[in-house]
Amino acid sequence: MAPNSSAHPSLNRLSRFDFKLWNRFVAITQPYWYPYERGSSKIFFGLVALLLVFLFALLFVIVSGVTLLCQQLFPELTQETAGGLVQLIRGIIGSPAIAIVLAGLFIPAVAFFLARDKVLPRWQQWAFLGLLLLLSLSVSGMNVVISYVGNFFTTALAEKNQPIFWRFFWVYAGVFAIATPFVVYYGYVQNLLGLRWRQWMTGEFLGQYFGHQSYYKINWDKDIDNPDQRIAQDINSFTVTSLSFLLLILGSVIDVLSFTGILWSISSVLAIALVGYALFGTIVMAILGQRLIVLNFNQLRKEADFRYGLVHIRDNAEAIAFYRGEQQEMGQVGRRFVEVVRNFNFLIGWQRNLAFFRTPYRYATYILPYVLLASLYFGGQIKFGDMTQANFAFAQVFEAFALVVLQINQLSEFAAGINRLETFTEALDTAEQPPALGETAIDTSEDSRIALEHVTLLTPTSQRLLVRDLSAAVPPGAGLVIVGASGAGKSSILRAIAGLWNSGTGKIIRPKAEEMLFLPQRPYMILGTLREQLLYPNTSSETSETELQKALAMVNLSELPERVGGFDVELDWDDVLSLGEQQRLAIARLLLTKPAFAILDEATSALDLKNEQQVYEQIKATASSFVSVGHRPSLLQYHQYVLELTGDSQWRLLPTAEYQPSMEAFS
Repeated sequence: MAPNSSAHPSLNRLSRFDFKLWNRFVAITQPYWYPYERGSSKIFFGLVALLLVFLFALLFVIVSGVTLLCQQLFPELTQETAGGLVQLIRGIIGSPAIAIVLAGLFIPAVAFFLARDKVLPRWQQWAFLGLLLLLSLSVSGMNVVISYVGNFFTTALAEKNQPIFWRFFWVYAGVFAIATPFVVYYGYVQNLLGLRWRQWMTGEFLGQYFGHQSYYKINWDKDIDNPDQRIAQDINSFTVTSLSFLLLILGSVIDVLSFTGILWSISSVLAIALVGYALFGTIVMAILGQRLIVLNFNQLRKEADFRYGLVHIRDNAEAIAFYRGEQQEMGQVGRRFVEVVRNFNFLIGWQRNLAFFRTPYRYATYILPYVLLASLYFGGQIKFGDMTQANFAFAQVFEAFALVVLQINQLSEFAAGINRLETFTEALDTAEQPPALGETAIDTSEDSRIALEHVTLLTPTSQRLLVRDLSAAVPPGAGLVIVGASGAGKSSILRAIAGLWNSGTGKIIRPKAEEMLFLPQRPYMILGTLREQLLYPNTSSETSETELQKALAMVNLSELPERVGGFDVELDWDDVLSLGEQQRLAIARLLLTKPAFAILDEATSALDLKNEQQVYEQIKATASSFVSVGHRPSLLQYHQYVLELTGDSQWRLLPTAEYQPSMEAFS
């Protein structure tokens, strides 16, 4: 039984290569070269087509110049090997057809000049693309030259004509010597352009990911799994594969035109038969191979889930060890791996079925040209070199027409990758958008105070009411503690103050973000030095080691620099420091930052009462206004006001001196 694609909404769009997939591909691809807006795709692809026209015309000029020069320097050899080409070039130059070549040079230049406002800011991208396409055309042209030289070479070998054999041996060697740098730089420029494109796309995605706190909001979208993988892996795969397929398609078109002409010159029946054979296989495989798109998409998703499960265990190894939860965790990871294996079984099974068609179909190509030409060869109508040239030409035509056949796995993976990036882009765009019509949002404004005015707060998905019609303010230099049972919405209010949650109604007045510092229960330990830990998020701040040492001493961590090896050592701080030490380090961060407002979400829960008292005394000494969330009754003595949430969207605000603690508030 195949996996059920309806289980995930994105999978319903992956059943075939369709117009929607093409539109998603264009939306992701185009911005690197040309601004993406309504109707711009026609202009962009028109410019790409004109660039190809220009390169074809330019290549004709180059080839004509080289050929006519060789005809002047080596007239006999040139006439023998490329007499028809010389005649063709002279005929074009001396006829009205030269106007087409000139138009191919002039019209694209005019078009790019007219679009200079959009193209010039991206001139490097277009230059690399032009160079890559020119090298692609050159490599294809080299293949055609090699097929002709090989004809003479193998014919001389079959006829045992030693002088002709050695003459064309050296011509053959010379062609390979000339072709080598073209092939090498073709691959190099392709990789370099792919790297530049990936660099640009990654920067764009990271800008969106970190803008408007999308990295946080995107977690609400259950359809977006592993955003890290989509940025790190899917973008790289997309750029590499896009360029690869672009060049494959271009090379295929050129090969079909060039080598079909060669086949036709040998035998029209041969050309029609072989082209028809290649087309048949392509159509059949395109139909049969569509199932692979869904299967490959599933595989990417399930592999990512399996990796995430392993990473989760690594990040929580100590807690798992304390709970002795090895069997449970192994079961969880095992179930994810079972899904990986199950889908992969479907995938390789489908590939096996396709192979029953693809394998004999491809084997037949090795002998089919010889079979079709055997009667002509034995009848003396063609030379042995024509046989080998026809076989080489058909191999090129077959590869071109059978692009879908030979690349079906890569195409399906590519289609799945496009959809993963597209859904990721949609999620990022949604995170940046204001609430849709009919949705409510809390109004916010900036001022030098924290106040909530008639705030009704909902969860981000608007599924649950947390607090109704809340009005509260934090006077300058005062402290407000929020208490209540677990799940009552204490931390949610802090998220609303921070601007992370805004579903609801009412108004929140808050200072600028740089004037506030939030300390969660489990402090965030950055990847960096001890100095950077203390100064985060202002890691570029010029603060002396004396000041850093003083702040550590105030939270009873004065020995920490000596213990870890100094302020500039990089360690895995989550492993090096206990939770209590992490909380004290975060408090030291607050003392160094000296924000006007401090928000503490159970930030002292891992400290003993003595350390907790010392911490709050230091905070009060900074003259900061502060809001705390906690379950300890001891917190009351450090705050002037208490906001109690009852858990049924109700609340009460009292001076601490008038507040009578309830058991439910500190449970």
